[in-house]
Amino acid sequence: MAVLTKIETPLGTVIVSSDGQSLTGLWFAGQKYECAFVEDAVWDDSLPLWKTVKQALEDYFQGVGDVTSAVPIAFVGGTAFQKAVWDVLTEIPYQTVWTYKDVAERVEEKLGRKTSSRAVGTAIGRNPISLFVPCHRVVATTGALTGYAGGVERKRALLALEGHRITKDKVSKGERHEA
Repeated sequence: MAVLTKIETPLGTVIVSSDGQSLTGLWFAGQKYECAFVEDAVWDDSLPLWKTVKQALEDYFQGVGDVTSAVPIAFVGGTAFQKAVWDVLTEIPYQTVWTYKDVAERVEEKLGRKTSSRAVGTAIGRNPISLFVPCHRVVATTGALTGYAGGVERKRALLALEGHRITKDKVSKGERHEA
């Protein structure tokens, strides 16, 4: 069973899910794959975890710091490959961006087999826990802000919030940090 609530953020409403102990999902309302892997959902605003999630989001949007370790997370859906990709995303430091190629190389190390940046990109697009599993920190090798299930405008805003200079939907040269 999944417990759901809605939280308002400066970038719009997010729908948040939990298994009662851990954060299992966070989607911007209306985004692609919204509420993926959610089954038998109940809406309950009183779950104690919500207070911690709300505070972490408030702090993040006020520039206080990262949210990635603020609450326990659990992947309740997805393939083994997708989970490996999402796990690697949690390693991307705050105020840093990696390329799809960087993520693919880390996944290759973990799985012990070759993988493509395209396959990694597809898995990233299905990340069920936005912000806390920071898929917004992944860009093309050129620095281009390719894809984001929550919308490229949100990706641009999140990277700018984390201190990156964005010009013409690219993280500017010298502003991008490799893995």
